[in-house]
Amino acid sequence: MSLLALEKVEVAYGGIRAVKGIDLEVAAGEMVCLIGANGAGKSTTLRAITGLVRAAAGRIRYDGNEIAGLRVHEIARRGLAMVPEGRGVFPQLTIEENLGMGAYARSDRAAVKADLDHAFHLFPRLHERRTQTAGTLSGGEQQMLAIARALMSRPRLLLLDEPSMGLAPLMVERIFEVIRTIAAEGVTLLLEQNARLALEVSHRGYVLDGGLVTISGPAARLLGDPRIREAYLGE
Repeated sequence: MSLLALEKVEVAYGGIRAVKGIDLEVAAGEMVCLIGANGAGKSTTLRAITGLVRAAAGRIRYDGNEIAGLRVHEIARRGLAMVPEGRGVFPQLTIEENLGMGAYARSDRAAVKADLDHAFHLFPRLHERRTQTAGTLSGGEQQMLAIARALMSRPRLLLLDEPSMGLAPLMVERIFEVIRTIAAEGVTLLLEQNARLALEVSHRGYVLDGGLVTISGPAARLLGDPRIREAYLGE
């Protein structure tokens, strides 16, 4: 059974349908990517899954249960977390305080402390600067913090919205090393990202165009598809 399944999901802003009836599945332990041009409906799809926008039609099932219509915090408590585009850190709070916000719904303090130590192991730079406010960090460091904060909720499914946007190549490489590590530790991932990077690390992919899924399949096959190479890889 899929951990996440979307069936004929539609999302509208006013009278404009941004997502037009898509089907999508993510199995437990998979890394799946969404690729497509700006405005294709990728971020809107992630926002619908997390409850940040309401689906106008269709079903969104997580772990076999319907979650469309639930509030954001109710969805999060079921084990689903999102790293939003733009990172969304709390600039006036320290790194440690930001990470604590990721664990706000947890009462297992010993396990929270262990997860904090693990976050600092994944991102040593955050440990070095743990008493700094998030607003003083570079863009790449804020992205690290946003991922670490999401992991503090111990998600079963982690959604990543453009995690490498605007980052220097070396920082992108570091972020994707951590994404691979997170996947190896058993977290299921749905990634919306630059096409080549996303396809290179994912098991499967979906191509969105104009709010519709136009192509889907194993990531390696999509990476070799001439249509995708021309449209999204600049070849």
